[in-house]
Amino acid sequence: MASQDPRTKFSNKDFPKQEQPVPGLQNKLEPKPDCGETSYIGYGRLKDYKMLVTGGDSAIGRAAAIAYAKEGADVAINYLPEEQQDAEEVQQVIEAAGRKAVLIPGDIRNEQFNYDLVEAAYKALGGLDNVTIVAGHQQYRDNIKGFDTASFSETFETNVYPIFWTVQKAIDYLQAGATITLTSSVQGYHPSPILHDYAASKAAIISLTKSLSEELGERGIRVNCIAPGPFWSPLQISGGQPQSKIPNFGQKEVMGRAGQPVELSGTYVHLAAEESSYTTGQVYGVTGGTQLD
Repeated sequence: MASQDPRTKFSNKDFPKQEQPVPGLQNKLEPKPDCGETSYIGYGRLKDYKMLVTGGDSAIGRAAAIAYAKEGADVAINYLPEEQQDAEEVQQVIEAAGRKAVLIPGDIRNEQFNYDLVEAAYKALGGLDNVTIVAGHQQYRDNIKGFDTASFSETFETNVYPIFWTVQKAIDYLQAGATITLTSSVQGYHPSPILHDYAASKAAIISLTKSLSEELGERGIRVNCIAPGPFWSPLQISGGQPQSKIPNFGQKEVMGRAGQPVELSGTYVHLAAEESSYTTGQVYGVTGGTQLD
C-alpha cells in the first residue's frame, strides 16, 4: 500500500462538542475513535504471547489490546464495570482474530484488586508475557484554586499507584524476556496549568519507567513507556478538557489534527515484541510533532 499523507490520513475537521460523565464510554463518543478494529493488520509478531492491558475497553488501551490480538496474542483487559459494553466490543474483535479474550472488570484504585487482577489474568491466560498499563484519570480545573486534595489523590491513585501494585505482583509471574509497558503523556514534559495533577502523575510515570527498568533489567524484564500527545478518546469529553477546547482538539500540532488510537498500536507492539530486545528504560513520544525534552 502506498504511503499516506499523515496530515490527512485521519480527519482534521472540528470535533462536535459533547459531554459525558466520568469515565466516558467509547460507544457514545462521536466520531468513534479508530482503534484498529478493521484498520490494524497484524503480522504474527506476538504469536501466543499472554498480555494484560488495563484500560483496555476504549481508546489507547483498546488499540493496544486489539493490536496484540491481531499480532497473535491472547489478551486480558481490565476496565471499570460501567464500561462493560465497550469491553465486550473489544472481546468480539479479539475473538474474531482467533485469540482468547479475558474480561476482568474492577477499579484499579483498590490496592488488593490490582494483585487479584494480575493473578486472574495469569491463571486465565495460562501465563503472562506483558503487562501494559494504560488506564488513567484526567480532570481539568480552571486554575490552582480549583484543585482539591480529594481530586489530586484520585488522579495519583489511578495513574501512579497501580503501577507499583501491578508490577509488584506481576514479577511473581513474568519471566526473562517479558515486558512491561507504561503510558505517560506529553503532559509529563509540557504540563498544562489546567492539568496540574494529571501532568505531575505522568511525569512520575516517566521516572518509574527508568527506575523500574534499572531494577528489573537484572531479571531480563524490559520496561518502557509511551508518551502520547492529543488522542481522541472518551477521556477528553468526560472532563479531560474544557468543552470550549473540544472542537479544535489536537489541531495545533504539527500534523494539524488529533491522533487516532490505532496510530499508537505499532509502538505498543514494538515494545512488547522481540524486535525491541535491546530497548529498556525508554520513553517513546507519539505526539503529532511536539518535542519531548
